[in-house]
Amino acid sequence: MASTLEKFIHSLDPRALPRVLQIQSGIYFQGSIYEMFGNECCLSTGEVIKVIGFKINKLIASICENNEVSRFSAEVELPLNFPGLYKVVADKTPYVSIEEITRKVSIGATRFGHPCFYSPEDIKLANLTIKHGEQITFNSVEEVNGTMAVNCSVVRNNQSHSFTLPFSQEGVFYECEDDQIYTLKEIAEWKIPKCRNRIVKLSNTLHTWDYSNPLPENFDGCLILTPVYEVQAVMKFRKDIVHILSDLDVEVKDITDCYDISSFLQPLSLEDVFERTSKEFPMVAEIMEGPSRSQKPYRLLCTGKEIIIYKKYQTTRVLASEIRSDSPKRHFLIPMSYKGKFKRRPREFPTAYDLEIARSEKEQLHVVATKAFDSPHKELFSVSVGDQFLVQQCQTSEVLYEGRKKRVDVLACEQILSDTYKKVLLPMYMEGGFVEVIHDKKQYQLSEICKEFRLPFNVKVSVRDLSIEEDILAAVPGLQFEEEITDSYLLVSSASSPAESWEIPVYRLNMSVHLLSKDIQAVVPPVTKTTVEEISEEQYYMVRRYENQTLHPPPRPPKKPT
Repeated sequence: MASTLEKFIHSLDPRALPRVLQIQSGIYFQGSIYEMFGNECCLSTGEVIKVIGFKINKLIASICENNEVSRFSAEVELPLNFPGLYKVVADKTPYVSIEEITRKVSIGATRFGHPCFYSPEDIKLANLTIKHGEQITFNSVEEVNGTMAVNCSVVRNNQSHSFTLPFSQEGVFYECEDDQIYTLKEIAEWKIPKCRNRIVKLSNTLHTWDYSNPLPENFDGCLILTPVYEVQAVMKFRKDIVHILSDLDVEVKDITDCYDISSFLQPLSLEDVFERTSKEFPMVAEIMEGPSRSQKPYRLLCTGKEIIIYKKYQTTRVLASEIRSDSPKRHFLIPMSYKGKFKRRPREFPTAYDLEIARSEKEQLHVVATKAFDSPHKELFSVSVGDQFLVQQCQTSEVLYEGRKKRVDVLACEQILSDTYKKVLLPMYMEGGFVEVIHDKKQYQLSEICKEFRLPFNVKVSVRDLSIEEDILAAVPGLQFEEEITDSYLLVSSASSPAESWEIPVYRLNMSVHLLSKDIQAVVPPVTKTTVEEISEEQYYMVRRYENQTLHPPPRPPKKPT
């Protein structure tokens, strides 16, 4: 049965991909050149395409009154980076089963992927009864004893109770009110159910308004958002991926069940390639869609180029950020093969507790106070701006507190005077400010710093890496090495001239290839070029989030006595 492309994509479950569609009719019934993102494709009646993915490209917004489109509202187009923060208005239309919720609502590992619902009736389970109106958090989807189910939880008396609900569970489920605020991009990615619109309320008014803003001046009401999807598809006789907007006026028919899907080229993402077994490497591939980055060597990975993928592996990178007081900061992932050298730069410490964390057995920490502190106890030292200290160790000390003796955590230091040293005790809860005094003039390799010092650690490039054509770290006035991370990479080279190979990140490079059945002459990869990767703010937080998921948070500093 034919339907519009828009209706088909709005109802399509991503888990059902790929799908083969035949163009039925529309304004392109005699064939027409359609251009999107620089890709031209001819969509004529009878044309067959394979849909391999789709994502929201933009939003159509209408001003909302009483949960309906205002009679006086014109539709406006909003890009996903449109400014402002928004609250999601709970959908009044119920879901009739757990299966419908999983099909239409995004459920995932991030904080955005934990939607909440309630049932107006009690739900009786084997060892738990969910009361009517009780908020149920949907955490993840998994197979339990051969049955697909959702891992859920409810909170009672500040305690979380976990349970599963099978897809087959029927009932009436309403969306709970959500008090969080989101960007438009976050709403598009996580908060718009399939086959439904989404009502949002502007949470903060836009700081600046100009005539290019499609919303009325000082608008602070509700909007009805309708998504327009970008469809990624493969055509029968093309080697690239075409991008089509879902609101294109064509009708399509799903013919997946009666079509040989293997007759299309099979696009693979870098994640798909990484999931192949190690025995399948090396392999030759042709790039169907290259990355958008201009940084070397990514600019060499252009559409149509053949590459050799030698192996997959995980390796260590040092996550570094530019030292600067204003934002935005630049962020980098530095490989251990980096051949430049670094000199130390002073670290800053906001509390005495941070001094204890940074203290090492290798060398004595020398700091200067940049902020005054008056101690509430005569047994502990009061700090003036300019005081210099050598940090010794953490210990406990007795202080007189409201007429009684009490033991508190303190940091033992030596105050540096003009011709002598004075032993002093600083309260561990002390909020002050200290800056490190550097006596070490040595130049360090990256591996030496990671081995000898505790991160975070401040440095500046003193000798750039001469093996890199353009060492982007050399121009940065100061860097903070934050932590070592482990990441997934593929080792690749050009198939036509494999003089050098590069490591390409699996999860940060948006690129598609298809495999070629060609013999590989060079099984041993050529010399690997060092690449310092500059990452965006969003990628920086994703890297830190995934790296720190299994780590316990550091202990909290002691509280100041009340």
